[in-house]
Amino acid sequence: MHFLSESHLDGGLLERRFDLDQVPGILWTPALTASAPVPLILLGHPGDLHRMHPRLLDRARQATAQGFAAVAVELPGSGERPPIAALEQARADLRRAIAAGERPPADVVDRLVLPLVEQAAAEWRTCLDAALALPEIAGPVALSGGVIALGVRLALVEPRIVAAGLFAGSHVPRSILEEARRVTIPVHVLLQWDDRDNDRQAALDLFDAFGSAEKTLQANLGGHTGVPAYAAEDAARFFARHLRPVPYEGRTPRRSQCDTPQKSSTMP
Repeated sequence: MHFLSESHLDGGLLERRFDLDQVPGILWTPALTASAPVPLILLGHPGDLHRMHPRLLDRARQATAQGFAAVAVELPGSGERPPIAALEQARADLRRAIAAGERPPADVVDRLVLPLVEQAAAEWRTCLDAALALPEIAGPVALSGGVIALGVRLALVEPRIVAAGLFAGSHVPRSILEEARRVTIPVHVLLQWDDRDNDRQAALDLFDAFGSAEKTLQANLGGHTGVPAYAAEDAARFFARHLRPVPYEGRTPRRSQCDTPQKSSTMP
């Protein structure tokens, strides 16, 4: 992880931009990290770190206010990274189907999502290796948002991730649905009920497929960008429950334990 720049923001927040094997990323750490390493939240997003920076910074502020570090990396083919011709073609095919009022064919979804998941999951795991090697970060680790199929894959294959907060707003291949059945960590899924670009039933099917003993579905009225503020507060409580740090007394945070795993669904 090669740091390229650092900015000291208000509230003691440190923002550092880095390059990791030609993958751009941003790491945010809270004040007082010198006295005790902190847990980490992986901030997923749909692509283009520059465009997404204001929203990512808001989420990072929320994470660091709770005593966690946060990190985001550029997705393959997005932002400053070179385009991937096959993904661009699949994305164009997907947009044509949506514009025509059709359900995107399964092969188009597979061509768009599965190669992205394969490459991005490997890059995220490399990022996690590098972040946890820093003295100010010790885990445990949680995942927040981003392409939900990628979140499912990471929740399944990365044992250092202890909880996942997912946003139901992207297409999910059938094979990813099957992977969800083997996910056992706690999950919190946010669904915007009136998101025109999201297949609501597919999102419900995915939630039902998760094999987790503790899983929560929060569905709110509104479109993709109409997420209410209290939904973010609920997600923050979810992360606090599973990444609860020991008070800053020079001790390393431990993974929190839920006394009674629950399966719940929250609907407006």
